[in-house]
Amino acid sequence: MSRALRILVAVVVLFGGVVALSAAENAPLERGTAITEPDLLRKLDQRDALAISRLLWPERNADFPLTTDLLFSSLPRLKQILPAIDAEFDRYIARHEAESPTETIGVGDGFDVHLFDRAVLKSRDTRFVLAGIVNRMDRAYVSEESCGEIRLIYRLTRFDSNPDGGKTSTRLPMTLNLVMKARDARQTDRSGKPLTCAEVARRWLDNGDWQGLIGSSFYPYDAMLDRIETNIQISVAPKSALHDFRSDYLLKVFKYNHDTKLFEESTLENQIDRDRIRADDALRRDFKAWLLEADHFREFDRGTVLIPEKFLAKAAVAPTPAGVDASALQPEFGMMQGEGKGDPVFTDNDVVGALKQAAARGIDMQNIRSVAGFQRRLNDITCAGCHQTRGIGGFHFPGVDWLVDKPSNSTIVPASPHFFGDQVRRHDILAAFAEGKRPDFSRGFSSRPQTRGSRELAGTEYEDGWGAHCSLQNAGSGTTDKSFTSWTCAKGLTCQAASASSRIGMCFIKTR
Repeated sequence: MSRALRILVAVVVLFGGVVALSAAENAPLERGTAITEPDLLRKLDQRDALAISRLLWPERNADFPLTTDLLFSSLPRLKQILPAIDAEFDRYIARHEAESPTETIGVGDGFDVHLFDRAVLKSRDTRFVLAGIVNRMDRAYVSEESCGEIRLIYRLTRFDSNPDGGKTSTRLPMTLNLVMKARDARQTDRSGKPLTCAEVARRWLDNGDWQGLIGSSFYPYDAMLDRIETNIQISVAPKSALHDFRSDYLLKVFKYNHDTKLFEESTLENQIDRDRIRADDALRRDFKAWLLEADHFREFDRGTVLIPEKFLAKAAVAPTPAGVDASALQPEFGMMQGEGKGDPVFTDNDVVGALKQAAARGIDMQNIRSVAGFQRRLNDITCAGCHQTRGIGGFHFPGVDWLVDKPSNSTIVPASPHFFGDQVRRHDILAAFAEGKRPDFSRGFSSRPQTRGSRELAGTEYEDGWGAHCSLQNAGSGTTDKSFTSWTCAKGLTCQAASASSRIGMCFIKTR
């Protein structure tokens, strides 16, 4: 296959093409909304069609995937990424040494806390391997012109030589998401007309053969680039006499500047900078006033709020395991009355007042119907809070390891319960786009998916089946909280405490 043809196939598949899921019968929830099938991902990566180096450096002549040493050293548009990550590591280490002076931290087994080895990001033995492709047209409310996003998710992988001349691969705890626009205004369909959101959605839902679209229109990569998101397991602390096992995940975002042609360090969407807000009285008042304003409060309830950058952070650390009630451990909870040190940003009375104001204006609150509902939404709209909720460690999409013949148990399932639970909503939005309708972009809490009236999740761990998250108050432990009245368990199961939380439990078989 020629270089030009490989590039054409890549663009067709990614943005205008039909998505093939030959194993769709084994993964019905993500049918039409994601590519998780190992054989297809192997073809797209190994044929260089969607290798990250091809998308970020399409003019290069080499026919081999770039290792990380060359990717970060030879591609100017990525030059800000490693220094920004290094700075976050330095801050993390300094904070840890100040808070836990008796606990050593460093790379290797000789430390109490094991740091991620940044040397692998400059190694000729590692590269980013395509782990999945996810349609996020459900995020078109962020930018309607681009119809949302398509995310290419890459997993950092090390390749070691064997004595027999072959190579073995080891997946490392880092993902890199290349986030692209779902369409560009210059794109056209097969008839030469401007490509619409409806057409993009229909092609994903058709589940056809991607190889049949080689004749589709070509368009420039650069216009489609939006940002890079990195997620690194920055540290692991094995279980000891002092503490249980824990690990921290560092989240960073680099927005693509189309003028400078650089991926530049950016704020994380809705990642509230708690420490900075609480330290600045004026900023604290501004944030409270902004979020509790009726229209913003409604968007906050729906999960579609976009908090201004002046209130946001440029990095987040998500600790795991967080337990069932992940929000109880998130820093955002320190913004409420009686939690954390210093004056709260929000009091219970603030929330109650905002709910009364919304009711007076006829705003129907779908999720936030109590102080507890406000707290939970304040947590799970953030990057860190979402990654703590029903994730696989700190990841929502580690992907299946298609480089090995027999994947281990940790890589058989490509994504987290949160990811699979959200597929019904995402599919519903794609269907609305395909029919030319205005989609409903709202979403529920991360712990319990919004089912859109579908019964596809009934009886599963994602909704009300064994292992699902539920309201302990519904199980008779106290007055039912209005924000969680629907968090019940299927017949034959009961909500039981699974952690120290007094509010959230898990659905298990009834015991005498």
